[in-house]
Amino acid sequence: MPLPDRAAAHALLERQVQDPYQRHHALMVGTALVGYARHFGEDEHLWYLTGLLHDLDYEQFPETHPTESLKWFAEWGYPEELIHAVEAHAYGYNNYKTLPRTRLAAALLACDELCGIFYAYRKLNPVPYGQMKAKSLRKKFKEPSFAAKVDRSVIELGCEHLAIPIPDHIANLITFLAPLE
Repeated sequence: MPLPDRAAAHALLERQVQDPYQRHHALMVGTALVGYARHFGEDEHLWYLTGLLHDLDYEQFPETHPTESLKWFAEWGYPEELIHAVEAHAYGYNNYKTLPRTRLAAALLACDELCGIFYAYRKLNPVPYGQMKAKSLRKKFKEPSFAAKVDRSVIELGCEHLAIPIPDHIANLITFLAPLE
């Protein structure tokens, strides 16, 4: 089975994920990955769906995430690049030790947790993502008590594999997430 179109992928997300925050997070990560797909000249559809569906099993199976998603994606015949990216995004969680081998996997690793910081920042400062200040977000990134569950080391690992410094990555996400206003 080829990758679903966006409408089918959104319907799948809505069937599997009920939590409004998790749905918004999926949309944020998918949108951020489209920005990086354009930046690197990659397949925007593949990158968007990878971001949109990367936590598909999290709500139902948080203790083993992303094990069920990986099984589903393999059963559905999704591309190995998507499967590897979803597996690598769990680096350091639930005994997953897979490092990113592709640009897509590194981008997902770098964007997933950083979107959590953006979301937390927006809750305190209700401005559109595209109007956020990079300097303020960099400061929040450096404060371990802000969005304390966000693993900054995972973001750094993804950025290292992308060869993009954290300040540039934050600035990129401000631009990439602007359409979500």
